This record gives sequence, C-alpha cells and structure tokens, in this order.
Amino acid sequence: MSLREGAGDGGSAFDGAWFPRSHDLEAELPELIAELDRRGVRIERFTYSLDAWDRPTARKLVVRDRVVRTGGFRSMDPLVVCLTWDGGARRADLLVVPPETDVLTGARALRLCTRRGLPRSPQMVLAAARSTPLPQVPQAYRRAV
Repeated sequence: MSLREGAGDGGSAFDGAWFPRSHDLEAELPELIAELDRRGVRIERFTYSLDAWDRPTARKLVVRDRVVRTGGFRSMDPLVVCLTWDGGARRADLLVVPPETDVLTGARALRLCTRRGLPRSPQMVLAAARSTPLPQVPQAYRRAV
C-alpha cells in the first residue's frame, strides 16, 4: 500500500495505491485498515466496486476495536476504492492494483500513485506502470562475459 503526503486534500487523481494479494475483500480489508491506522489515517468509511471482489464484505467491520462502515457499489470503477476519515472531511481514492498483476508492475504502480498530476484513468496509470523501462546498469558495473 502507498499513500502520498497530503492524501485526502483533493489535490490529485489518486492519493495512493493498494496491491491486495487476492480478490477476497473480507480477508484483505482488515490489513489495509490496520496499515492506514499505523500511518495515522483512521478510516471511518470504505467504499468499493462490487464487481472487483469475490463477494461483498459486511456493512460494518470491526478492526482494532473500532467500527469501519463499508459500502459496495456497481457504479464504482473496479480499480478504485474510496476512503473517508475525519468525520467525512477527508476523502482519498486509492488505485487498486489487481492481485494477478506481476510484482514489478505492482511496485511501480504503488510508487506512481504517490505523485501528483496523474491521469484520472486507473487503466492509464497501470499502463504507465507496465511500460516504465527497467533501470539500466551503468556500463562500469556490467560483468564481462
């Protein structure tokens, strides 16, 4: 999971990204909420696309002795989840990197989503993550074969 500085201020198309291990939201969501708590973001509401996950999760989820409300909607983009906190005053959209994505592309997407000025299309961000060239090893460090 990645989260850009100033997440929830409305200054970017995405405030970060989430790379879950599976399409089982009930198993993945508590870990995401706990990680956000560790970063000082106490999520109150989590919304998601019903079409992106194996099955919907409970409408109220208890994580770390507090309740997080959830809502699934068919109208949401399957590659985006929405987090709300501070009494609804702060809202962040996270790009969801599909679990079947290769690790390198997933890591690139997590890093890309911490930047401002991204396109609003999750598909375009994932395409950019797939097309990022690999870092080149300087000639001096290459082994002679």
